[in-house]
Order: sequence, then C-alpha cells, then structure tokens
Amino acid sequence: MSHNASELSRWQRIKQSDLFYLFRRDKVAIAASAVLLLLVIGAVFAPVLSNQNPYDLAVLDIMDSELPPAWDEEMGDSRFLLGTDDQGRDIWSTILYGSRISLLIGFAAVLLQATIGIAVGMTAGYFGGKIDNLLMRAADIQLSFSTLMVAIIISAIVQATLGSELYSQYAVVMLVLIIGIAEWPQYARTVRASVLAEKKKEYVDAARVMGFKSFRIMFRHILPNTLTPILVISTVQIANAIMSEAALSFLGLGMPVTEPSLGSLISIGFNYIFSGSWWISAFPGIVLVTLVLVINLLGDWLRDAFNPKLYKEL
Repeated sequence: MSHNASELSRWQRIKQSDLFYLFRRDKVAIAASAVLLLLVIGAVFAPVLSNQNPYDLAVLDIMDSELPPAWDEEMGDSRFLLGTDDQGRDIWSTILYGSRISLLIGFAAVLLQATIGIAVGMTAGYFGGKIDNLLMRAADIQLSFSTLMVAIIISAIVQATLGSELYSQYAVVMLVLIIGIAEWPQYARTVRASVLAEKKKEYVDAARVMGFKSFRIMFRHILPNTLTPILVISTVQIANAIMSEAALSFLGLGMPVTEPSLGSLISIGFNYIFSGSWWISAFPGIVLVTLVLVINLLGDWLRDAFNPKLYKEL
C-alpha cells in the first residue's frame, strides 16, 4: 500500500512540476513528442510492423525491384505500400529497420560524446591552469574542423585500414566511435563553463573542508548541478548525430547497402531518382527530416523551459 502511495505521490509531483506545466501549455512540444514517440515505437517494433526483413536475402525477389507505391494504378503492388527499392526490398520495411539503426547510432554516439566531453570539461573547469589550457586548446583545434570533415577523414582511414568487408561487419560500432569522437568538444565547452560557475559556490568549499577527494566533488556534487545544459545540448546533438550518420552513409562511408539506414536508403535511391523511381529516396528522406525536426523542436522547448526568465513571463 505504501509502495503504491509513493508511486502516486511521485506522479503527483511530476504533474505539479513547472516543467510538466510548461509542456502542457506548448502544443508544438506535445506534437513533436507524439511524432517522436511514434517513430521510436516503429523502430523498436520493426520486426512486428514490417512486411519483411530487408536484411534476409532469402525473402527478396529481384522481380519486385523498383515497384512504385501501392496507390499507383498501373504498376503498384498491394504488398508494398510505399513501393520497393532496386533490390526488391519493401520501402516501408526498410524505413522501419533503417530508423532503428539511425536512432541507435544517434543515441549511442551522443552517449559517447557526453562521456568524453563531460570528463574533459569537468577536469578542465575544476583544475584550471595548464590542464585547462591543454584540454581546451585540443577542443578548439578539433572545433576548427567541421564535424563532417573529421568524420569523413576518420571513416576513410578506418575503411582503408580494416578493408571494406571488415568495416561493413562493424559499421554501427565504427559510426558510433567516429561521430562520438568528432563531437565531444561541444560538451566539453558547455560543461567547463558550468563548472567554473559552480566551483566558486559554498557547497564546493564545504566539501573540500570535509576532506572529500576531487573526483567525488566533481562527479557527486558539481555534476548534478550542470545537468540542465547537458540535457539541452544532448537533444540537439542526437539530431546532429543522426544527420552525420545519414551524410556519411550517403557518401558511402557509413552503413553498407545490405543493412540500410535512412542515409544509405537515400543514397541508394538517389541513383534511380532521375529514372522515375522517386519513392526510393523520397520516403526515407521525409522520415529523416521529420525525425531531426521533432528532436530539434524538443531541444528548443527544453532550452526555453529551463530558462528562468520564462517563469517571469508566465
């Protein structure tokens, strides 16, 4: 009984929170959350919702290749709602499985970025001096190159070293590492700025007086107070990571054609778009744009929701 009461009170606290109040008032945030939830559900339950497994070559028939959407009266097939690609794969199924890979890479790459960036930012901000200068100059050097350029260079080197066949087997892991390594300075700079402000506060001085070690002070006391900017930047970085994966796959440096992501599907369809098979690129492109858009909209809402000035306006 007490367990149910505690769960009820927790839910009541959530409903009464300022964040939930702001969320209910923002129709754009509600719509973006609903669309994102649908896309995530579609990706997670891809084996249930899809008509075929696009990775299973045994179920593919080359005679079904480049069929238009089902509503095309001349050549459409009722089995393939959104048509098929050049290998006879159902576009609806490839979008569901492709979204799964794109979301997996996006979330995993951001987790890696955050881990590296938070560690570097916390260390630079807390210790300062030469350590701060060294770590931040390394971040500045990396930021002087575009993320896509860094990712392309690393991806090309890895492919040349491992070979295309071995790279294809570990493409997801490689893309997570490549995108994660290319984007960590965004977190490092944000966390460092927060730590510089937090370490001057009384609770940090009190922790030092009590004899706590630097590592504990940094990650047990300061880090929880820097989570707001980390959460905001993470939503933007997830969208950026998904776009980076799509760009690399489009350039042939990402997922192999046998394991389609949204980016590789667009790349495959681009070769056929001028021959009239527009649907191969169009539908994955629409899903990709929608996915990135709703994540960015949620990021914008979070940034505004955590802005103290907003409460004065309401």
